[in-house]
Amino acid sequence: MKFKIVFAFATIYVVWGSTYLGIQYAIQTIPPLMMISTRFLVAGAILYAFCRWRGMPAPTGREWKASFFLGSLMMLGGTGGVSVAEQTVPSGLTALLICITPLWIALIERVRPNGRRTTRLEMIGIVIGLGGVAMLVGQDGLPIGSHVDFFGAGLVLASSFCWSLGTVLSKGASTPSSPFMATAAQMLAGGVALAAASLLRGEANDLHLEAISIESVVALIYLIVPGSLLAFSAYIWLIRVVPPSKVATYAYVNPVIALLLGWAMAGEHLSLMSILAALVIVGAVVMVVSMKKK
Repeated sequence: MKFKIVFAFATIYVVWGSTYLGIQYAIQTIPPLMMISTRFLVAGAILYAFCRWRGMPAPTGREWKASFFLGSLMMLGGTGGVSVAEQTVPSGLTALLICITPLWIALIERVRPNGRRTTRLEMIGIVIGLGGVAMLVGQDGLPIGSHVDFFGAGLVLASSFCWSLGTVLSKGASTPSSPFMATAAQMLAGGVALAAASLLRGEANDLHLEAISIESVVALIYLIVPGSLLAFSAYIWLIRVVPPSKVATYAYVNPVIALLLGWAMAGEHLSLMSILAALVIVGAVVMVVSMKKK
């Protein structure tokens, strides 16, 4: 049992931390929304088939409707937005900006009706975290020129907000009782929404099959199998056998993994300001997550 827990944690730490670099490789020759749509449609279909094979009931019409709403919010607005942003934003920086997700969740919980009240220390953590984001996007010396692409960085922050909002709303949504079937339904529904957005964006005109590189194909397969099927399954299993506060630590381990991989494998610049901003953001997230479990 202990080995399984360690393996599951290693999976969500390393695999989810590496998906940002995987996305960057995949979108080099595959349009971003089309790539992410393929990722979730294939992964969702495999997981859905597995769930049905294990005898789990198919989602009802009401559950499909809720899954489409949440899938659109989290897969299209969240992951889809990140894939578009990574055309101009380095993977390590993207992961650090996504790191503020727990801060968004705390803010959403504070303002929504009957939501959880945010403590003073949590609010301090949120302010510190946003200060770290300001340090990060305001610095020079990044690999995309003399400054951060503010539109791309803003899109990452908006994507993080969409994912956070979907996370909060999913708690009371009419989704399948099985977490695996719920994940499969959201992947499929989100994949359909992403495909529609890809068509509206005109990405079909940008797809050239003969130009797709082997690196992009391998990255897409990695995002489907370890990045979606393995990591999501490990996450779902962990939240059943380990306190949620411990599982939530992935939120501040993933960015560190992403920064190191981006530096080691993609040649992304790792400045002193990046490291300081990372420490500020991660420290703020640790503060907010720690307060939640008290």
